[in-house]
Amino acid sequence: MYLSFYGLRKQPFHVTPDPEFLYLSPSHEKALAAITHGVEERKGFIAVTGDVGVGKTTILRWYLHLKKREPLKTVYVFNARLTFEQLLRTIYRELDFRIAGNSVTEMVERLYEFLIEESRQANTVVLLIDEAQNMPDDTLESLAMMSKGETSKDKLLQIVLVGQPEFKRALNTDRLRQLKQQLAAHATIRRLSRGESLEYLRFRLKHAGGDPTSVFTTPALKKIVRKSKGIPRVLNVLCDNALITGFYRRQKPVTERITKEVIRTYGGRSSFFRRQLPLAVLAPVLFFLGITSFLRVKRMRSAEQRGPGHREEIKQDEAIGE
Repeated sequence: MYLSFYGLRKQPFHVTPDPEFLYLSPSHEKALAAITHGVEERKGFIAVTGDVGVGKTTILRWYLHLKKREPLKTVYVFNARLTFEQLLRTIYRELDFRIAGNSVTEMVERLYEFLIEESRQANTVVLLIDEAQNMPDDTLESLAMMSKGETSKDKLLQIVLVGQPEFKRALNTDRLRQLKQQLAAHATIRRLSRGESLEYLRFRLKHAGGDPTSVFTTPALKKIVRKSKGIPRVLNVLCDNALITGFYRRQKPVTERITKEVIRTYGGRSSFFRRQLPLAVLAPVLFFLGITSFLRVKRMRSAEQRGPGHREEIKQDEAIGE
């Protein structure tokens, strides 16, 4: 919509995770390093936590992008609300592996055999679980028990658990202490600082083929940065909405005034009727309402002059009209 107007080659602010636009802050780099090292060294469990929208899923997808040519067999679970049996069936399906037996025990034993054979062939099997805070404790406990399968040196199954802060809190409970004890690494992705947020926005604009100074004024970017509080997803949403608004206003670069307007709408304090709806639209509506009220009063006065019966007849007509 606005790409050619702002001199961009591609959308700079997709809200869906896009590894192509990955910006690595120090905490993002640490999370990626924790996953990479943990899997390569076959450490077993790796956990990554962080607030909603900080880029956890993007890191996962970037890791898969980097490793797509290596001898990795991956199972990516994005719906973590699964029983242990459902999780096993998902693993079997993603590995294109025929389900053995009907019991959980049989499925686990057959999976062990498969993992041992993959290890002999120097293949690594990775289970990546996104939104891990949604996974039932029973499933996590069973997963911790299953992951004890190992050779004399390595874990057979590498498990990356990615979740929101409540997952980090769950790991500190007595029920999941066995899982926490098995964690080889735990990285936290933090919100961006204001400086990192500005760098993030300029990075994405440049990567999309644009000149940041000709797309946004500096005050406009700073206004968005303050509102976002370091959440990349919020930065993306606000910038995209600001570019759409600027395009319709034919405003280049996007000014602080436009970003203020977008922020008001984003925060649920839309001033649509006060600022957006033009007087040319409001005037006919107000005129119609005035005429309707005037005619109603006129009819009532006329009815009063003709007697109570006529007044009652008008009320009945109005009731039917409603």
